[in-house]
Amino acid sequence: MKWRAALAAVLLAAGLSACGNGSPSSDGGKNTASGGDAEKLVDQKCSACHGDQLQGNVGPNLQHIGSKLSEKQILNVIENGKGDMPKGLLKGDDAQKVAKWLSKKK
Repeated sequence: MKWRAALAAVLLAAGLSACGNGSPSSDGGKNTASGGDAEKLVDQKCSACHGDQLQGNVGPNLQHIGSKLSEKQILNVIENGKGDMPKGLLKGDDAQKVAKWLSKKK
């Protein structure tokens, strides 16, 4: 039983570390994608935890998140984190663009 808890902790830590790749972007870390393609940002920063189709993985399924949370609520989670999701993976315009894009997933 203890090995299952240890395995779960290791998998959770690995999944969370994959959520933010930690490598600086070419623009000094100000934006992950100038021009703001929300789908590309989600692919780069969110898919490791939420799945490549937003189907859920370590993080919850986001395929219909817009029917559960408003754009403002989604932005709050992106900026401040929630549960196992760390805060600050996306900031500023990038966070806003992703929140708007996700809010349309109904």
